Amino acid sequence: MSATRKRKESKKKAQNTDDKELENNVDEKGRPSREVRTTTDPSIYKKAASRALVRVVFIALFLIGLMFIRGKEDMKTLAKQSEKYTKKTFQTSCSKDYDDYKRFKGCTPVRCGRIVMDGVISEPEARGLLSIAKKGLAYGGSYGGASILDLHSGALSKGSSFINLYKFLENEELDPIYSKRDVQLYTTIKNRIKAVIATEFAIKPSRLHLTHPTFFSRMTSAPAQTVHDEYWHPHIDKITYETFDYTSLVYLTDYSKDFTGGRFVFVDKEGNWTVEPKVGRLSFFTSGSENLHYVEKVASGTRYAITVSFTCDEDHAIGDPNFS
Repeated sequence: MSATRKRKESKKKAQNTDDKELENNVDEKGRPSREVRTTTDPSIYKKAASRALVRVVFIALFLIGLMFIRGKEDMKTLAKQSEKYTKKTFQTSCSKDYDDYKRFKGCTPVRCGRIVMDGVISEPEARGLLSIAKKGLAYGGSYGGASILDLHSGALSKGSSFINLYKFLENEELDPIYSKRDVQLYTTIKNRIKAVIATEFAIKPSRLHLTHPTFFSRMTSAPAQTVHDEYWHPHIDKITYETFDYTSLVYLTDYSKDFTGGRFVFVDKEGNWTVEPKVGRLSFFTSGSENLHYVEKVASGTRYAITVSFTCDEDHAIGDPNFS
């Protein structure tokens, strides 16, 4: 047998083994199995996920594209930066997304919608959260227009990848950057948001759990350098992060004052609804496809916010960050 033929047969055998291994690592719905999803080797997840999801990606992008284009022609404002809302509610029918996951009675959304509230978080409190974000982001920052800081895991955008903020400070023999006051503020705001969501969606607070990722974001007009910088694509939180059941955001800078562009946009069949960021404004919604959304590209200035996410599944709950 020639050397060339041997190489071809060897390559074919390796490919068949690869395909069989990947088939065994996806569940009945075509998603990576739990073992693959929790592995410390991200390459295994990427291979399995790409093969499992490739059949639906084109369909999803096509449908989202149609809604996105149609919505651009009919942009409506749900919440203006110049106005103050005690509570503004927009009810929607719940999607069937939640049927694809384990349901938790008394918590999994059965009444869906989006709510905007001003006054739940004061402007001084929002400025305090902004200070927390800036302290951490000062040690990193993406090459592109989007940077994140996760105080729970320590994940911080730096260049084209991520570092662990706490390990970085330790390795550089730097003092902790957060005070007890920072810890208290962060925890207080998180608990207040949880209580508001539980009240508005008629959930027992004990059944609602903070989940990951919960993070600060900083967005600028810098061109995207990696996929992590492309925050403007329409997406569904329950599909992007399957742990999410309720998503909330607190805005830490003002639309039209601190930045232009960067509005939060809900995509509906009949048109898009925008939320204009305002310091201290709380926006929250059920995480299924009834609330498809995206963020406009920031045209100028810097947009800061914090995403605080909640799950009904206690197995995916996370504790408060220890800031170290």
